Amino acid sequence: MTSHLIESFANRASEWENVGKNSAEDLEVARKASRLNHPDDCAFCNIISRKQRAFLIFEDDHTIAILDILPIRRGHVLVIPKEHISRLSELPEEVAGRLGQTVTKVAGAITRALDNTALNVVCNQEYAQAVPHVHYHIVPAPSESSNKLTSKAQDETPEKGPSYQSMLKAELLLRNELDDEDGQRLADLIRAKL
Repeated sequence: MTSHLIESFANRASEWENVGKNSAEDLEVARKASRLNHPDDCAFCNIISRKQRAFLIFEDDHTIAILDILPIRRGHVLVIPKEHISRLSELPEEVAGRLGQTVTKVAGAITRALDNTALNVVCNQEYAQAVPHVHYHIVPAPSESSNKLTSKAQDETPEKGPSYQSMLKAELLLRNELDDEDGQRLADLIRAKL
C-alpha cells in the first residue's frame, strides 16, 4: 500500500521542515494542521471511507487493518487509525492506545495464520513515510524457504551502509503487487485467526 507512493515521497519538499522548531506556538499549529488536514487524495482515508477497496483484516470504531497491496512479504498488514493524523508523535493518547490494541490483536492473528511468530512492527514519521497518515506495518519475518536479500546496494560500504536513495529504489523493485485472489485468501485466513 505504501510503496507505490514512495516515488512521490522521495521527490516532495518537506512541508514541516521548520515548523515547530521555533516555538511552542508553531508546534501547536503543526499539530492542529496535521489533524485537520484531511486530504481527499489520502489513500488510507479513501479506504476508510470505502472510496477505495482494500483487503480488510480488522475494523473497529477507531482503527482499520488491511493487507499492504505491495507487501514486503506475504502477510504484510497495515494498521491505521481512522482519524487522519500525519505524525505518530501527535496521536492523542486514546487513539494511540486503540492503535496499540489493534496492532497486538492483528499481530497475533498473523502469527497464528502463517504459523510464524517472528515479525517486525514499524511506524515511520515523515522519513520514509510514503502516506502522510499514521500507520503501522506488521511484517512477518522471512521463513527459511522465502527469498532473502543477498545482494548489497551499489553504493553500500561496511562503514556507511546503503544510501537513502538506494533503499527507496530497492523498496520499489523488490515488491510485487498483491494478487487479488491471493489477497482474498490471505485476508480470510488472517481474519479467521482473530
